[in-house]
Amino acid sequence: MKRFGLILMAVCLAAMMLTGCDKSYEATPDGNTFEPTTEQETQVDTEEVQSIDTVEDEVTLRVGAMSGPTAMGLVKLMSDAEAGNTQNVYEFADLATDASAFVAPIAQGELDIAAVPANLASVLYQKTEGGVQILAVNNLGVLSIVERGDSVQQISDLKGKIIYATGQGATPEYTLRYILQENDIDPDADVTIQWCADTTEALSYVTADEAAIAMLPQPFVTAACAQVEDLRVAIDLNDAWSEVAPDSSIVTGVIVVRRAFAEEHPQAVETFLEEYEASMEYTESNPSEAAALIEQYGIVGKAAVAEKALPGCHLSFMKGSEMKAVVSQYLKMLYDQNPSAVGGNVPGDDFYYGL
Repeated sequence: MKRFGLILMAVCLAAMMLTGCDKSYEATPDGNTFEPTTEQETQVDTEEVQSIDTVEDEVTLRVGAMSGPTAMGLVKLMSDAEAGNTQNVYEFADLATDASAFVAPIAQGELDIAAVPANLASVLYQKTEGGVQILAVNNLGVLSIVERGDSVQQISDLKGKIIYATGQGATPEYTLRYILQENDIDPDADVTIQWCADTTEALSYVTADEAAIAMLPQPFVTAACAQVEDLRVAIDLNDAWSEVAPDSSIVTGVIVVRRAFAEEHPQAVETFLEEYEASMEYTESNPSEAAALIEQYGIVGKAAVAEKALPGCHLSFMKGSEMKAVVSQYLKMLYDQNPSAVGGNVPGDDFYYGL
């Protein structure tokens, strides 16, 4: 509407000038402006057109996210967008349960922005030949070691144990292996990692055996603690990571943007970052209200679980150089464990928006 108003003003100005002198005008192909035939009038009309061109067309940002922690920080933005209380216009896709669901929509331009696992962002960067950039980090590690007893107080206590876990061949495995190795524990010889099909299977072993130990993610950990008597978080793997790599972090989730979209609509992207950061701050500062929205939008089943799980989901908004520092180190760790986990190579500097 702003653009239309400016165009209408330009037309009116041209019409007023036409009534004051006997000049001829030709309509441009789009029919919205006029091209005068004299040098003086060309200058006036060009200035009007330039002022019009500085107004960015209204654009709808198509946003995708997965159910779970990576979408938690979006809920206030989703709510505000639904109520029409945002500067940008947003269209949120249905929540995905599988990260691979984002590959085709982003690669084919059906989504502009998405909250995805950090390593998937790198894979998308490789698949699109640099057509994807990271805008921000949205949450750090969500993994914990849980048990029903008190035999595990630190990582060294895992030596000789069986660990029931999910995420074989993905970031949970590589994160666990890295932490074990940095604590002088051989993950192939000093512990037994029994990989399970899903979190429910892993929890079943803990439920059946009081001595069993498992590695589980939030918010499932919180839900499990409410179901299984005496189940406790023995080690938050964020803490274990910090002990061996204090200058880096586990990075679970990031926000990506299609490079072409960011280049075509820079102001819309900057506005998104401002509105998203405000949404993240709201979620952290208002856990009860945010949890209600998290349930409302189907990100986590129950608000009570979401509220208790929020601290363990480690929501964290980072952009710019801070974002690059933590993401690049984490992706390097994944690359060292398995290059295919990041798409075959660690992305270059152009992977990071705004740098």
